Amino acid sequence: MLSRLPQGALKNAARNVNASRSAVRARFASTTSGSSSAFQTFLNSRAALASATLATVGSVAWYAHLYGSLPFFPEVHANSPAEEGLHPPQYPWSHKGLLDSFDHASIRRGYQVYREVCAACHSLDRIAWRNLVGVSHTADEVKVMAEEVEYEDGPNDQGEMFQRPGKLSDYMPPPYPNEEAARSSNGGALPPDLSLIVKARHGGPDYIFALLTGYTEPPAGFEIRDGMNYNAYFPGNAISMARVLFDGLVEYEDGTSATTSQMAKDVVTFLNWAAEPEHDERKKAGLKAVILFSALTAISLYVKRYKWSYIKSRKIRKCCLVD
Repeated sequence: MLSRLPQGALKNAARNVNASRSAVRARFASTTSGSSSAFQTFLNSRAALASATLATVGSVAWYAHLYGSLPFFPEVHANSPAEEGLHPPQYPWSHKGLLDSFDHASIRRGYQVYREVCAACHSLDRIAWRNLVGVSHTADEVKVMAEEVEYEDGPNDQGEMFQRPGKLSDYMPPPYPNEEAARSSNGGALPPDLSLIVKARHGGPDYIFALLTGYTEPPAGFEIRDGMNYNAYFPGNAISMARVLFDGLVEYEDGTSATTSQMAKDVVTFLNWAAEPEHDERKKAGLKAVILFSALTAISLYVKRYKWSYIKSRKIRKCCLVD
């Protein structure tokens, strides 16, 4: 039967079969190339970049949350992990937010705790009397407190030093005349200056609060030398400073109940302010900057639309010149 068909018909049939096979290959090739091109397009898109960035930042944040440090950046510590002490919890301080200011009533109470309790051993060298004006006290109140302290001044006309009442420009007096006297009165230990203590300690106000309220009896098997006190938050768990805050130790002027935790919270707030007196003004300036740049951004967008609106909306027509 095939012999009866003309030779041209056989050639046409073979050509049609080859064409169908090539079409099938082309269909499969187009499907494969389409999927690969879609994947390549996704890799080159902004969504892929944002997803990779979000995954990287999220993993770094999760690592820092779990281990307390950034990955691949080891921290250098003077103490071993066993000597670091218990890590303090995070407390909801009223000034912790981006735009939150200090509780100035707490600063006033905290200064009272410092003056009646802490000032017996710790100095506050970087704070002058004038720094309290408008923050926790009025100018008249600060003048009265400054005049209660005698400062050495001079020399006078006879070349002698003399004592005078304090002024607003004077810095708060130290409890000891020199470092040797401080060590002699505290069994060889030097009480640190509290001006920058919040910024100088890891954990900041959380650590100071936990330290002041963390005095407990030592656990079984833990030996404490004579003159030392057990505190789980202090490196080594043995601190020479005894517990100084007890319920009712201070009588607040505003009638606030003077519990141990309340006094610790107030004095830590005061010390935090002492370490950063510019705290409130810095946040206020930041808010002003946000308002200013937001207004400038809005004005620039309006000017841009005003200047470019007629250029982008104009219609260009192609005209033919007629001789």
